[in-house]
Amino acid sequence: VQLQASGGGLVQAGDSLRLSCAASGRTLSSYAMGWFRQAPGKEREFVAAIGRSGGSTDYASSVKGRFTISRDNAKNTAYLQMNSLKPEDTAVYYCAANPIYSLHSRYYDYWGQGTLVTVSS
Repeated sequence: VQLQASGGGLVQAGDSLRLSCAASGRTLSSYAMGWFRQAPGKEREFVAAIGRSGGSTDYASSVKGRFTISRDNAKNTAYLQMNSLKPEDTAVYYCAANPIYSLHSRYYDYWGQGTLVTVSS
């Protein structure tokens, strides 16, 4: 499966953004989806994950209550709605897919190219 992340940009603190991850090549319903991010000089970190049917979700404590992961299998697309953005959310955001649900990046086989989110104070 090929993944294409989009929707990043420059916003102010408190604003919202919605990231999209469009899949091609295989049906997205075969995969659990995850969002990860990497800030400059830092390790890649888990943001959110969603099961194949959308029934299971998990969030990093730093984004819980502000971010919402969702998916539309009919559109072969996953989303990350980000509200109340903070400067510390600035990072390159990556979507990833894997047949098995996981919160750990090392278990994800397929990755999008990343989309940059910059939050100014």
